[in-house]
Amino acid sequence: RWMADQVRACGVNIFEGFAGTGLLYDNARVIGVRTGDKGIDKKGEKKGNFEPGIDIQAKLTILGEGVRGTLTRDHIAKLKPDNGVNPPSFATGVKEVWELSPGRFPKGMVCHTMGFPLTKGGIGGGWLYGMEGNLLSLGYVTWLSYTDPTTDPHQVFQNFKTHPVVKKILEGGKMVQYGGKAVSVGGLYSIPKMATDGCLLVGESANLVDGQRLKGIHLAFASGVLAGNTAFEALKKKDFSEATLRSYPEAFEKSWLKKELMLSRNFHQAFDGGFVIGMIRTAFQALLRGRDLFGNRLGSTADRSHMKKIADYFGPGLLTAPSSTIKFDNKFLFDKLTDIYNSGTIHEEDQPPHLLVPDRELCSVTCTREYGNPCTRFCPAEVYEMEGEGSERHLKLNPSNCVHCKTCDIMDPYVNIRWVPPEGGGGPRYTVM
Repeated sequence: RWMADQVRACGVNIFEGFAGTGLLYDNARVIGVRTGDKGIDKKGEKKGNFEPGIDIQAKLTILGEGVRGTLTRDHIAKLKPDNGVNPPSFATGVKEVWELSPGRFPKGMVCHTMGFPLTKGGIGGGWLYGMEGNLLSLGYVTWLSYTDPTTDPHQVFQNFKTHPVVKKILEGGKMVQYGGKAVSVGGLYSIPKMATDGCLLVGESANLVDGQRLKGIHLAFASGVLAGNTAFEALKKKDFSEATLRSYPEAFEKSWLKKELMLSRNFHQAFDGGFVIGMIRTAFQALLRGRDLFGNRLGSTADRSHMKKIADYFGPGLLTAPSSTIKFDNKFLFDKLTDIYNSGTIHEEDQPPHLLVPDRELCSVTCTREYGNPCTRFCPAEVYEMEGEGSERHLKLNPSNCVHCKTCDIMDPYVNIRWVPPEGGGGPRYTVM
């Protein structure tokens, strides 16, 4: 919102409410973006306000979609610019903003935690940031490389608030806003090729996030500057081939961005052996400037591959996932529906679902038996529900609850959920997040 005012003042056009639904290609060259149709009802029929999507052709397309961007995801799947790099790794951050009593938490104070309440089968950490107006931003990031199929990032965050230190800070306060978002934490070795014919990747579209420090905005801005310089030179040359655009990743290699990410390049992978071992290894990484005890470059696997089946995690005698024991009072510990209300999420009800689940039987039979339907837990917005019993069991979608965190697109063990932009351009209405 702040940046929009800055660039408009420079004469840049910003077109809101037109979601990019696909890239345009000439063979392997990106030549623009296709926007989605608007005014479609939930049955796929045209409504009275129907507007067809348009093809926006461009000499150069720069993708800066944030985490798990739809166009970036499909671009990587098509051209494989991620060959030879680690698969991207993610975490899901669940966040609340609280209004505190004056003087309870200083403006500008930054606190990071690691561990509690995740101690077995998962890694994560919390934060507390003092803001203006006696506001406190606090949240918890759950790494999606967890093994426990019952892990619920929203519930983990609520448990985080029960820590005596956090609980004391929040006493007498009031929660004013809620949100959730995945974040890229794979680090330097998960960065795909950032330049292809007619296309550049910046920010989190290129996985440019310092997962150790939970920082990425500065990297997004700086990569945008480098990409802008390359775009300017390409315009002067009238050449938008990969050979010309390669000056962007070359500039990245020489920049402070690369130096910063080098220091945390193996941070996430170090915890594959568990929390305690990971803390020991990262201590040595700090001394060795990012190099791990077991090598200069550690490999990784996709997050969903870490999740174990119920019988494998809890033992062969357990066929259903244990249920939650947390008690929500909706004053201090909030259930998902109450939190969703405080996210301001709004979607047009009469529109096609933006969460595509092609094989519903897989959800009701195989996933129920093997994983206990983890989508009902890893989603921080209660979008997914399983209704009925036995042969009548089926998946119910509540897409109007979605806060666009992208966790489902990342973590479904069968890759059976696909997130696409909502037809009506809806979503959370964050103001102080």
